[in-house]
Order: sequence, then C-alpha cells, then structure tokens
Amino acid sequence: MTRSHIPGILAMAAVVAASNILVQFLFGQWLTWGAFTYPVAFLVTDVMNRVYGAAAARKVVAAGFVAGVICSLIGTQVMLQGDGFTYPAVTLRIALGSGLAFLTAQMLDVAVFSALREGKWWRAPLASTLIGSSVDTAIFFTLAFSAALSWLEPANDVSWAGEMLPLLGVGPESPLWVSLALADWLVKLSLAVVALVPFRIIVRKLTAKTT
Repeated sequence: MTRSHIPGILAMAAVVAASNILVQFLFGQWLTWGAFTYPVAFLVTDVMNRVYGAAAARKVVAAGFVAGVICSLIGTQVMLQGDGFTYPAVTLRIALGSGLAFLTAQMLDVAVFSALREGKWWRAPLASTLIGSSVDTAIFFTLAFSAALSWLEPANDVSWAGEMLPLLGVGPESPLWVSLALADWLVKLSLAVVALVPFRIIVRKLTAKTT
C-alpha cells in the first residue's frame, strides 16, 4: 500500500460505515437512506482502478470489507427495543448478506472494469457498476430476507419481509423484500449513471497529479 491509496481506503471505509448506519432509517416506504450512500462505494473502487490499477482497487475493497465486518460486529451487540421485544441492530443474516454481497459485487466490479478499461472512458465504470450493483442487491436481499433461507438463522423472525403486497405498491403481489430489493436496485442503477460525472472529474484531477 502506498500513501496515494490511503484517501481511497479512508473513503471506502467511511462509505461502508455510513451505509451500515443509514440502512436502519427509512426513506419513504421502500427505501432506506443507505441506498443513497452505498453506491458511492462503486465510485471509489472505479476511481482507484482507473488511476492506480486493479491491485489498488482490490486493496480498497478489502479495507471496505474489514470496515463492514467491524460495523456488523458492533451492530450485533447493540440491542434495540420495539413492540415489547429486544433485538440486535444487525442480525446474523443481515451481517452475512451484507459482507458476502459487498465482497462479491466489488470484486466483480474490479474484474469487469479491468476487462473494459481500454474502451471509451465511460464504458468500464458504467458496466462494472451496473453489474456489480445488480449482484450486490440480489445477494444481500436474498440472504437477509428470503423465507427459503430461514435455516441460516432460525431464531430470527423475518416473516414481515415475506408479507405479500403489490410490487412497489402498484405491481403484482410479491413478498415485501422483493419490493425493497427492486427499489434499492433502481436507485443503484440511476446513481451509476449520475456517478459518471464525479468519476470523470476525480479521475482527471488525480491523473493530472500523477503525471
């Protein structure tokens, strides 16, 4: 690790820590505030990959993973009160889903970006973020809330996530967690496009400093 990698590592750790906190607060009916901060992790990874290469990007991802594990461990020890029950802020399924989704999606992002890095400047960050975000959403929400995986943590009642409701309030009946996942995914796709602007600006500035 070089000194030039430290800002990226700190940025990734900050994004992961903030997202772990903000995911506990709702924004509307189908989203959490974490849905708006977590996609920045892909921006950090892609900037590091473009400027310093895939190896540096993987180091930043590793730092983010460690930060996520620490946040999850702390969250499992924080007890919340609600409806007469005491429960941990972070359950085993959420911790497992979050960690596996982050590591898999971010490493996939690095691989896709590296494969497309010689094309037009926007192709690699856009494609890698879209693919990584899709995988991240699928892994996290399935592991954390799918009734089919209740055996992962039998003591954790996630039946509320399986409540059958119209998809995003307007579509066909589906489990609540599917609506949450779809809303999260749509936000990530939108931010993947928006992030191209800061990606271009940050890469230009960092590239100018290294030349």
